[in-house]
Amino acid sequence: MLLRDIRKGDDPQILAVVDVIAGARPDILALQGVDWDHDRAALKALAGALAEAGLSYPHLLALRPNSGMRTGLDHDGDGRTDGWRDAQGFGRFPGAEGMAILSRHPIDRDGVQDFSDLLWADLPGAVLPERDGALFPSQAVYAIQRLSSVGHWAVPVRVGDTRLTVMTFHATPPVFDGPEDRNGLRNAAEIGLWSLFLDGAIPGADPPDGAFVIMGDANLDPVDGDGRKPAIRALLADPRLQDPRPESAGGRAHADADHRGPPERDTVDWPDGQPGNLRVDYVLPSADLRVLDAGVVWPEGESAASHASRHRLVWVDIALP
Repeated sequence: MLLRDIRKGDDPQILAVVDVIAGARPDILALQGVDWDHDRAALKALAGALAEAGLSYPHLLALRPNSGMRTGLDHDGDGRTDGWRDAQGFGRFPGAEGMAILSRHPIDRDGVQDFSDLLWADLPGAVLPERDGALFPSQAVYAIQRLSSVGHWAVPVRVGDTRLTVMTFHATPPVFDGPEDRNGLRNAAEIGLWSLFLDGAIPGADPPDGAFVIMGDANLDPVDGDGRKPAIRALLADPRLQDPRPESAGGRAHADADHRGPPERDTVDWPDGQPGNLRVDYVLPSADLRVLDAGVVWPEGESAASHASRHRLVWVDIALP
């Protein structure tokens, strides 16, 4: 249906997505929530629509996500094995709401590292959910349960003479579970993977030896909402990267009454109190990069951004070392 809607050329949401991206004109775009197909037909069609809007992305990458990848096991403890949550990552079908990278600059495909098949139990220091002193929902699940609900990729991009590693991911929401806090623990672990990667603690992985940027949906706000906030606070405080703290007028104008964090830094427009607007989407350059400017595409009034997605596009303008 995604491919159909893009090809029709008149779908309001697709037109809004194209308008927002074309307006921001990013050189490298980490796209979240885009359905994956084996031949990348939908992604190529979207790239074609962007080209018609004057923005060319000759280099595309989309790897198979864990979302919707069925295992035949009961992953959420409801006694069934055929629900949307009974997969490596939540998804109505295999490939649902995956990720993609679109780039004006060449992608070093031989250098791409995909950590999406890393088992949660194999993550150094892994804390797995328990109920009544036993793994929840079962020990069998954690023999095959991958950490990434969608994916974790480290993608080298050649920008002139500089090798820039784009590290992208989409963590599970830290809600929709029980007292075992399965999704909260997993969300924190998905965020924590990047620090372990930079530490060189992920078996078989090669940390970037130069500039990098973390781009993705962490589904966790450092101040507001649910979840294990120390996970995102630790990432934001890592001295090897920097937080440009992008802001928008729209986020400030739509602040919830009980908001504690800076509303201008919010990146998603959720209903008030359910859980309300939050900062969950991040672009975090490495400390050796010079940040020229940053922002969130969220105008104060009605705009294409409000029709494209409840998540707003986050951008950071950097100067390479």
